[in-house]
Amino acid sequence: MPSLTFDRAFLTNLLGTLTDRGRDLIRGLTQGSPHRLADGELAELGETLLSRRGEATGVALAQALLAGYEAATPEQRLAFLEALADMFGPEREAIESAIEKVRAEGLSPDAVSALHESAEPRRQELIRRLNLAPGGTAALVRMREELLAYLGEHPQLRVVDDDFVHLFASWFNRGFLVLHRIDWTTPANILEKIIRYEAVHAIKNWDDLRNRLAPPDRRCYGFFHPRLVDEPLIFVEVALTKEIPGAIAPLLEETRTPIAPKQATTAVFYSISNTQRGLGGISFGNFLIKQVVEDLKREWPNLNTFVTLSPVPGFAAWLARERASDSPAALDAADKETLTALDQPGWIDDPAIAERVKPVLLAAAAYYFLEAKDKRGRAVDPVARFHLGNGARLEKLDYLGDTSTKGLKQSHGLMVNYCYDLDDIEDNHEAFVEKGVIAASTAVRKRLQTKSGLSGAA
Repeated sequence: MPSLTFDRAFLTNLLGTLTDRGRDLIRGLTQGSPHRLADGELAELGETLLSRRGEATGVALAQALLAGYEAATPEQRLAFLEALADMFGPEREAIESAIEKVRAEGLSPDAVSALHESAEPRRQELIRRLNLAPGGTAALVRMREELLAYLGEHPQLRVVDDDFVHLFASWFNRGFLVLHRIDWTTPANILEKIIRYEAVHAIKNWDDLRNRLAPPDRRCYGFFHPRLVDEPLIFVEVALTKEIPGAIAPLLEETRTPIAPKQATTAVFYSISNTQRGLGGISFGNFLIKQVVEDLKREWPNLNTFVTLSPVPGFAAWLARERASDSPAALDAADKETLTALDQPGWIDDPAIAERVKPVLLAAAAYYFLEAKDKRGRAVDPVARFHLGNGARLEKLDYLGDTSTKGLKQSHGLMVNYCYDLDDIEDNHEAFVEKGVIAASTAVRKRLQTKSGLSGAA
């Protein structure tokens, strides 16, 4: 691309024009009909924002750019994101100068600082300045959500996503998050979002929501951020029970009889939902569960067991690949024959068939959790990676734990319990992260048999 040289008067006039354009956009925004920027003008406004030092002007320009992005066509939005990748990277001359400084001075503090500063992409500073606008944080989270949708067909945008993740990891770290209990007295606008964001077990209506929040043996907690005060970033639903559950339906039953919390021995985390797709890859769940465990233990000392009742979203797809393979790792010919029952509609309603399938399915599930790996050598199940990475132990395999349409489709009804043992969490976490060691109960490991013996006794 040829270089462009501007004289000072021309540049000043250009910046003034773009600043005025930004003010026009703000006026349009406040009047309810924002101006739409021309093609390429979002990127130009970004350059103007980076060039200005005045705080008031900078905030106005940031607000104008974000308003313009919201009003832009999908094609213009994509063009702006591509401009972030192409035009707002590190400055080559500054990097080369910093490298020469390192060569001349070695790793002196000044040389290292200069290299670090020059290597930072300009778009990071642009994103920081956009964050200063009213509502800027929420707008940037939405922008990143849109960016994620483009990555498959536009891999060049990965560098932009890396910068979003870098900044969001700082802005949304645990020190800025506030834990709040969500109950039936929580403002309705937040409760509506709990219904909308619930990602594990859909909330059918307000009565269903009340059943999860109002009874004394039910709890819900969420992390909130000061810049997104009415948006839970992640929330967890908890049931207080007398034992480790093996199925989800009894926990969600609206006609059940609640128990007094002081009678409970077990806290069950039965649904964990991230709410902001634009914050994907920013981990909140590990902090949330550990914080809730501590809070529950402090409130109810009688609780001594903390477990999840978790879905297994990838199991059915994995098992289908095993069944279709000529050389499966976890099934023999007899196992394959037994599992043909899974292809019959309503197989779970025939006790004889369900009992015949049970040992084969559970043995395959044990292999899935303890041995199967994805292309990156990780535990293949994403929910397992989350909980094992948090230091939990794979405690129990729950046959037909979720017989809903969704549960049967994604896991043939399989659910699992992960146990958060406060004495072992750190050791389990270190072993899993450092060595890939999966903490599992003896009962689960007994299900793991040799390939020739997967159809052994239940």
